[in-house]
Amino acid sequence: MSGAGARLLRMFEGHRLTPTQRRIAHCMVRRADDAPFLSSVELAELAGVSQPSVTRFAVALGFDGYPALRRHLREALPAPSADGAPGAGADGGAAGNAYQQAVHAEIGHLRQLAALLADPAPVAEAGRLLAASRPLPVLGLRAAAAQARGFAYFAAKVHPDVRLLDEGGSMLDDRLDAAVRAGASTLLCFALPRHPRETVAALEHAREAGLRIVTVADSVFAPVARPGDLLLPAAVGTTLSFDTACSPMMLGRVLLEAMCDELPDAQARLEDFDARAAERGLFAD
Repeated sequence: MSGAGARLLRMFEGHRLTPTQRRIAHCMVRRADDAPFLSSVELAELAGVSQPSVTRFAVALGFDGYPALRRHLREALPAPSADGAPGAGADGGAAGNAYQQAVHAEIGHLRQLAALLADPAPVAEAGRLLAASRPLPVLGLRAAAAQARGFAYFAAKVHPDVRLLDEGGSMLDDRLDAAVRAGASTLLCFALPRHPRETVAALEHAREAGLRIVTVADSVFAPVARPGDLLLPAAVGTTLSFDTACSPMMLGRVLLEAMCDELPDAQARLEDFDARAAERGLFAD
């Protein structure tokens, strides 16, 4: 994400936006470099909404109207450099080939995550919720399946009952219902683009079943977001053909640490696993 995109995200966070307004916000973040120069009609067309919706969106952010919002965005543009070229963004405008630029972009996402973690309260709350849920269902479909599987693999070493939900289909709701009957109170979801409709439907079913939702998503404007959920954003990289997800993976490990802090027997479980692994010769090192 560019520095302009990060600034837009910070401006939008903390505002309760309607689904239509979240659509506009997401469009602006994706077109962050162009956003200060778009008319309300152009932005409406790009976001697939009406022009009055763009006006209402600006008012929801605290501006008198869209012209005031656009003026604010233009005033926030970086100053030109000495040679007249636009100033570098917050990510530093790192040079290099396409592969290096992708790595630099991921480093920027990790820095953004570190800044968000300056307030540890949301992650600490998530850790308490995850530790208290017995069993703990962990959902991640398609692109997010790897994140869910990695979390579940490590979580099972310290949590007594982790249930991985990484396949959609007609059985998914059944498995969610079974977790609720067994006593689950919280569902952890990894939701990454492109967001499967099955993920959105599964989360709605989980909410109706009474589960509290903790979600790691690429943006606070992701289509899985709902009021009342505990959503923790971690940006994905989009400079390569396929998205990169270093930041969501790191946030997953941070959540593991927060959960371990809330499980009094976590260290004992880890030591027991290490002892049994040594007896069985599981690892070469």
